[in-house]
Amino acid sequence: MTSASSFPRRSARTQGFTLGAPRNFTVSGSGDTVLFLRSADGTDRSNRLWALDTTTGRERVLADPDALRAGDSVSAEEQARRERARERATGITGYATDQAAALVAFAVSGRLFATDVAAGTTRELPARGPVADPRPAPDGNRIAYLSGGTLRLIDVDGSDDRAVVEPDGPDVTWGAAEFIAAEEMSRYRGYWWAPDGSALLAARVDESPVGHWYLTDPADPSRPPRAMRYPAAGTDNADVSLAVLALDGRRTDVDWDRAAYPYLVAAHWSAHGRPLIAVQSRDQRTQLVLAVDPHTGRTEELHRDVDPHWIEIKTGWPAWTPDGRLVRVAAEDGAYRLVVGDRAWTSAPLQVRAVLDVDDDVLVSASEDDPAEIHLYRVTESGAQRLTSGPGVHTGTRRDDVLVVASGTLDEPRTRVRVLRGSEQVAEVGNVAEEHGMTLNVELLRLGERRLRSALLLPADHRGGPLPVLVDPYGGPQAQRVLARQQGYLTSQWFADQGFAVLVTDGRGMTGRDPDWDRAIAGDLAGPTLQDQVDALHAAAAEHPELDLNRVAIRGWSFGGYLSALAVLRRPDVFHAAIVGAGVVDWRLYDTHYTERYLGDPHTAPEVYEANSLLADADKLARPMLIVHGTVDDNVVMAHALRLSAALTAAARPHAMLPLPGVSHMPTDETTSENLLLLQVDFLRHALAR
Repeated sequence: MTSASSFPRRSARTQGFTLGAPRNFTVSGSGDTVLFLRSADGTDRSNRLWALDTTTGRERVLADPDALRAGDSVSAEEQARRERARERATGITGYATDQAAALVAFAVSGRLFATDVAAGTTRELPARGPVADPRPAPDGNRIAYLSGGTLRLIDVDGSDDRAVVEPDGPDVTWGAAEFIAAEEMSRYRGYWWAPDGSALLAARVDESPVGHWYLTDPADPSRPPRAMRYPAAGTDNADVSLAVLALDGRRTDVDWDRAAYPYLVAAHWSAHGRPLIAVQSRDQRTQLVLAVDPHTGRTEELHRDVDPHWIEIKTGWPAWTPDGRLVRVAAEDGAYRLVVGDRAWTSAPLQVRAVLDVDDDVLVSASEDDPAEIHLYRVTESGAQRLTSGPGVHTGTRRDDVLVVASGTLDEPRTRVRVLRGSEQVAEVGNVAEEHGMTLNVELLRLGERRLRSALLLPADHRGGPLPVLVDPYGGPQAQRVLARQQGYLTSQWFADQGFAVLVTDGRGMTGRDPDWDRAIAGDLAGPTLQDQVDALHAAAAEHPELDLNRVAIRGWSFGGYLSALAVLRRPDVFHAAIVGAGVVDWRLYDTHYTERYLGDPHTAPEVYEANSLLADADKLARPMLIVHGTVDDNVVMAHALRLSAALTAAARPHAMLPLPGVSHMPTDETTSENLLLLQVDFLRHALAR
C-alpha cells in the first residue's frame, strides 16, 4: 500500500492528472461563446458542460449530470464506444450542436438532454432509450439520435419521436461506426446531417459476415460469455453501405463499387458542395474521394490515391472550400502535403497531421523540423503561417476569427487553453486538473544514424553513478510518445525516481515524420521497431555513461507489450527483463484494418505473419517476463496472453502472469491502476537484481 499523497495513488485518482482539464471545444456562430467539457475538480470523473463568454472571460455551468440526476448507467453500446475512444471519464463524455452552437444535445445514462445555451437551461427529452450519439439538425429544430440500431428523430420540443430508418436484420444497425472504423480509422460516427437539415447521410452496417468471438470474465463464472463480432485479420469485415434518408421517409442508396472499396473512411457534407466520401480498397493501397448526388445516389470520382504500401488516413479530409475546391492530404515529394483543388499548398519539411478547419484559408496541425512538436498553421495558396510559438504540442478549434488553442509544454505541468480573436488573446479557459508536483528530469534526444526522437528521464535527485535502464516505449505506429510536453512522461518519471534511467523512443513507423518513415515497417512490424529500440539504447548510453547496459528492462502496453516480449525473446543479449502489458502475440488474432495494412493478407502471406508472431520464439525465453492482461479486453483479447503463456509452458520456460479481472484494454479502476505500478516496480527490482 502507498500513502494517499504518493504518485501511484494520485495518478490513479486523477486518471493521470487529466481530470479537471477542459476538452471538446466548440465556438458559437457569433464567436461570443466557447463550449467545452470539464469536471468539477482534479479528482471528479464526471464531466459537465460549460460555456465561456469570450467578451468577459466568465465561465458558467450549462449542464451538470448530478443536478440532472442522470447517473452513469452505461449500455453495452456506450461501453463499446468508450472503449474505442479510450474514454475513461463519466458524465457528459461528448456532445453535438446545431450550426449556430445555440442548441447542445448529449446523452447521459442512455437518456437524451438538450441545452439552450443562451438561456442556460437543460431539459430531458422523452426519447426512446438507450440513446447514443445525439446530433441536432443544423437549424436546431430537431435532434437525430441512435437507439437499438435504429436512427431516430425527435423534435426539440420533445414531440414527434420517430424512426427515420430501422434495422432490416438482427445484425444490422443504422448510423453507428463499425468496430473497425472507430478502432482504426478514427471515424467514430456513422451519420451526417444535410446542411439544410432536410436529410441525413447514414451508414448501414451489417455485421452478419463477421465472426463471433466470446468474452468472459473467469472471475465471475455465474455470468455467461458476451458474444461480440470481431473482424480478425484475413476474415470478413462488416458490410458497410450508405443511404441518403429524407425526413419524409424517402431512402436513396449511395452507389459505389463496395466490393472493390469496402472501407468507408470518412464522410463530409457541407453547404459548399455535394456530400463527399472517402473509400478504401481492402488492401488500403487505393483510396477514392467520391462526390455523392443526394437525389440519385450516384457517385463521381473526384480523386484517386494509389500507394504501393497503404494510404495513411489523416483526419479532416476530404472537405470543400467555400468556393467549391476539394481539400485533401497527399503523401508526395517526401511530405504529407495539403492539396486544395489541383495545387499543393504545403511542402516538405512541413508534415500535415490533420485538417482542423476549412474556410478561405485552411487551419491544419502539423510538424516541421521536429516530430516532437505539433503546431497550428494557417495555410493559404501563398504558403503556411505558423500560429503557435514555443516548443510544445498545440491543438486548436476555430470558427471565423475565433481560435481556441490548447498548449502543452515541457515548462508547464498543465495544458493551457487560450481563446484568440484574430491575433489577440481575449480569454483563457480554466484548467482545474491537479498539478502532479513532480520534478521532471527529462531530456529530448536525437539518437543514432536515424536521429531517433527519444526522451531520457533520470531520477529528479540523480547525482551520478550507474543506473539500471528501463526502456519504456509504445514503439509501433500512431501512438506517439516522444512529445515536447509534460503530459505523457509522468509515469516514466515516477519509474525514474524509483532508481531507473528511463528511455522512451519513437522509432520507424511512428507518426510525425515523412511518408517513407511511416512505410519503413511495411511487411515487418518486428524488425525495424525492435532494432530502433536497440540502437537508441546504445546511442543514449554512449552519451550518458550512467546507463548500465548490464541491467536493462523493457515495459510496454498494447503494441508496446508486443515489443517488450519481442525484445527479450529475440535480443536477450540487450534486454534482461520484460513487462508485457496487453500485448499482441499472434497477429492473426488482431483486427483486419490495422494488421493487414502492415502485414498484408494472412492467406496470401502466411510467412509474414509467422515471422512477426511471438509464439515460435517462446522456447528462446531466458529472461524474466511478466505478462499482464485484462480478462475482458475486447481489443487485444486475452487469448494473446494465454497463448503466449501456453507456448512458454510447453517450452518449459518460467514466466509470471498477472491477470486483471474485469479489466478491458486499459485499466480504469483506481486500486488496480495504483497497484499495477507498484507491482511492476517490484518485478523490475527483483528481475534486474539477478
